Amino acid sequence: MADVVCFGDLLIDFVPLESGLPLGEVAAFARAPGGAAANVAVGLARLGASSAFMGKVGDDPFGHYLADVLEKEGVDVAPLRFETRARTPLAFVSLRADGERDFMFYKHPSADHFFAPDEIDRGAIEAARIFHYDALTMIKPFPRATAFAAIEAAKGAGLTLSFDVNLRLPLWEGDEAGARAVVKRAFGHADVVKMSEEELGFLTEGDPSALVGELWHEGLRLVVITQGGQGCTLVSPNGTAHVPSIEVAPVDTTGAGDGFVAGLLKGLLDRPESLDDQGALRDIARFANVVGAITTTGRGAIPSLPRREQVERLLA
Repeated sequence: MADVVCFGDLLIDFVPLESGLPLGEVAAFARAPGGAAANVAVGLARLGASSAFMGKVGDDPFGHYLADVLEKEGVDVAPLRFETRARTPLAFVSLRADGERDFMFYKHPSADHFFAPDEIDRGAIEAARIFHYDALTMIKPFPRATAFAAIEAAKGAGLTLSFDVNLRLPLWEGDEAGARAVVKRAFGHADVVKMSEEELGFLTEGDPSALVGELWHEGLRLVVITQGGQGCTLVSPNGTAHVPSIEVAPVDTTGAGDGFVAGLLKGLLDRPESLDDQGALRDIARFANVVGAITTTGRGAIPSLPRREQVERLLA
C-alpha cells in the first residue's frame, strides 16, 4: 500500500509541438499523459515516495495506456477504476511563447464523471499517511459526492489531508459563486492547502486578508501560495515566509504546480514534524520550488517531472 493516495483526474494532454500559436492554428500535437492528481502521484514516485492514484478513466485504449504509464512509473493503480459508459477525458493545450498555456477540455461527459462513492478503495486510504485531492473532481455533482466521501474516509482514518485548489473556472460554466462555495467547502477539510495568487484572489474576492480570517480553520496547518518563477509564500500559525525559486527557461508550464505539490508532500512525508517548524518548511519549499521549476523545462507534465537526483543537483 502507498503512503500517499492522490484522488482526481487522469487524462491525455495533447501538447503543441510549436509555441506561440492560438489553439486553432496548431498543426501538430504530441500525446502526453496528464491530469493534476496523476501528475502528483508520478512526481512523488520519481522523488522516491510510494504513491497511489484513485480515479476513473474510460475502458478504452487511452484509459489503459494511462494506467500502464502510471504503473510503469511505480504508482499503485489498484484504486483506479474503468468506465464503459464514457471515454477517457482529453485536453488540448496551447502554449504561449513564455510557456504559459490555455486548455480546451473534452469532458462532455467523461469517464471520471461516473466515479461512484461505492467504488472508492477504502483500504488504500486507510493504509496511507496523506490523502491529496483537488477541485477538478468537484465540478459535477456526482463525482463531487465521491470526492467528499473519499475525503471523509481519509479524515476518519486520521490522514493528513492535502488540497490543491487547482481552479479551472471555464469548466464551471460560468458558475463562479458555485465554484467558490465548493472550493471553500473542500478547503475546510484540509490540513495543507496549495493555491496560486489568482486562486487566493478568487476565493477571498480580492481581499487576501480573508485567508487568515474567513478561510482559516482550526485544523489548517499550512497554506502555500505559489507565485510562478518568484517562488512561494508559506502561511502557517507560526508566521509567514517567502521562499524564492530558481531561474529556468520555461518551455511548458503544464504540471509545474503538480510537481511543486509532489515536492512538498515528499518533504512532509520525510519530515512530518516540519509542519511545526518554519525553518524546516522553508527547506521543503525550496525543494518543491525546484521540482516545479524543472517541470517547466520540457513539454507535457508527466514526461517533464524530475527525479530526486535532478532536484538535489540543482539545490547543491
